[in-house]
Amino acid sequence: MSPNSKLPSQESINDSFANRFRDCTCNNTKKLDFKELDLGSPVSTLTIRPSINNAGTTTTTPSTSSSSSSGSVSSTKTIASSTKLRKKPENGSRNHSGELSGLSETSPAKHNTFRSSNSHPGHRRSVSAGVPLIYSGSSFGFTASNGASSVSTSSGSNLLPSGNICPSGKILKTGLTCRVANKTDTLGTGTANYGHGSIMRGGSGGGATKLGSGGGSGACSDPEELKKAGNEMYRRGNFVEALGLYDKAILLAPENAPYRSNRAAALTAIGRLGEAVRDCKEAVRLDPGYARAHQRLASLYLRLGQVENARQHLCFHGQQPAPTELQKLQSLEKHIKRCVDARKIGDWKGALRETDAALTIGADSSPQLIACKAEAFLKLHQLEDADSIISNIPKFEYCPPQTKFFGMAAEAYVLYVQAQIEMALGRFDNAVSVAEKAGLIDYGNAEIAMVLTNVKMAARARNRGNDLFSSGKYSEASSAYGEGLKYDASNPVLYCNRAVCWSKLGMWEESVEDCNQALRIQPNYTKALFRRAASNGKLGRWAEAVKDYEVLRKELPGDNEVLESLRRAQITLKKSVGEVNNTKFGEVEDISSLAKFKAAISSPGVKMVHFKAASDEQSEDISPFINMLCVRYPSIHFFKVDVEESLAVAKAESIRTVPTFKIYKNGDKVKEIIRPSYQFLEDWVRSYSL
Repeated sequence: MSPNSKLPSQESINDSFANRFRDCTCNNTKKLDFKELDLGSPVSTLTIRPSINNAGTTTTTPSTSSSSSSGSVSSTKTIASSTKLRKKPENGSRNHSGELSGLSETSPAKHNTFRSSNSHPGHRRSVSAGVPLIYSGSSFGFTASNGASSVSTSSGSNLLPSGNICPSGKILKTGLTCRVANKTDTLGTGTANYGHGSIMRGGSGGGATKLGSGGGSGACSDPEELKKAGNEMYRRGNFVEALGLYDKAILLAPENAPYRSNRAAALTAIGRLGEAVRDCKEAVRLDPGYARAHQRLASLYLRLGQVENARQHLCFHGQQPAPTELQKLQSLEKHIKRCVDARKIGDWKGALRETDAALTIGADSSPQLIACKAEAFLKLHQLEDADSIISNIPKFEYCPPQTKFFGMAAEAYVLYVQAQIEMALGRFDNAVSVAEKAGLIDYGNAEIAMVLTNVKMAARARNRGNDLFSSGKYSEASSAYGEGLKYDASNPVLYCNRAVCWSKLGMWEESVEDCNQALRIQPNYTKALFRRAASNGKLGRWAEAVKDYEVLRKELPGDNEVLESLRRAQITLKKSVGEVNNTKFGEVEDISSLAKFKAAISSPGVKMVHFKAASDEQSEDISPFINMLCVRYPSIHFFKVDVEESLAVAKAESIRTVPTFKIYKNGDKVKEIIRPSYQFLEDWVRSYSL
């Protein structure tokens, strides 16, 4: 400290006030940021750590100066030029929440003797010396120059409210106080980077949660504000976020009908119609006169195809519904009635037409109407369509038990249809399980009881037939399958299984007939097609066998057994007729004249012509391979032309290189291949044989 420093010129400035500014007058280039005003927790006592010089002693020499004319106070102090880092407390304890993380090694030293005699533990907000200052409404400006600091008061735009407490040892920078004054200090909840009870600057970090952002449930305790935020999310199309906010509002006010109705709207938007119905019903229970909830519930029932329930809420307490809604209700009722009539007389095309009309009007989420469409496809022997529809039926977990559809409980009807589809597709165990569920829901319905009985008996017969077939008892197995057909006369699986038994017994005609029955019910039933083709082959009906194998090749393009069976059937068919189109089976026919060549390629079908020369070694080497292709692909007619002997043909076809191969289809050239590899040539032949 300079010996020439002046003593305070005003006696009104006491020692504690001088100590208050001492730390601000040191030559310290690392000034603390103003954010460090967020100091100690009000529930923990802060420990003052003095600086230690080389000798292990604490040194401070205060000197202050003030000038009443300038309204400023200045002070200086010197610190030992060489200081050691402070030692970590022996107890190893960490700072409490809200404490400073530790002064830098160049920070001014503190001493316990500077603590005011009237300070109390737990009331301190800073590790700085001196008592807190109470502002008079002025702000302080701070400047530093060569080890001296000055603090001045002004009445500019940075005024602080009179009576504010400023932690001792920390002075705000000019122009920054407004940023502090505009924020509110709040106690932390222990989340993020703040300890429980810490003072946090309001609106900044610390785990603060905005309403509607998906944060913690404690962000807002006002259910009305939560509802408003949910409404805003709903308008933006953020239905899941809106649902979460409505959930919180209902937790705070479970007896509020509008909150329930709003949540029903959000649930409807994300397709959870069953839950939406329950919320609307609860809203109506809470407020029987709540028109919006009645309207929303009526709209939901229309989508679900429940006409009577929709009418009850659309016209509640004598209210006059909107003309468009009433017209939709009446139109839906008309189509459902027509569907019922068509189903009674077995007009399944009519039932399908009326069901589609009802779904188009607005009952797009009705499981019963969708099940009716699946039932119509089942009766029209369109099993794949029926299975696809019943598999993708909406999962609606709420349906009043008194709701009837075609005289059955609405939920039971869906299971009733599903059981029949499972049976038709050979999933017997699934069929029994589903039919039993339907029986539990509507145990008094005659149609459901009959289907349950038939499903159980047919499944039992199928299982018995399979056991007998595995034991080699084909005759008894065929009888068991026949017993199952008494309970389900339209089951393609039982017909096909019995056809296999007939073929094992050498009864080919009976096998073909049962396959025909199965294919009438399910036209693309590949097992029945394969069995019929094999049985027709045994009966020498190779044309019919080839036809079935051709269909199977398209249905099962990668099945080697089908391809091999087709090849053998084609070979046998050609052998049975001898010559076809002047081409002997298994031989490549030689063409020597232009007229014969034109006649050969102009006939229907696919032709392949091998242009060769007897003097060409490669032409002669590939000839045996062409003979093999002729046998392997009997659907293609193979010819060969020696260009040295048939100059007219070679000239007409512009042959310049041998071997050359040309493929013709119905008289038109479709491919020309010159000197190919064996594999490349066979790939092209195969592609035209399909």
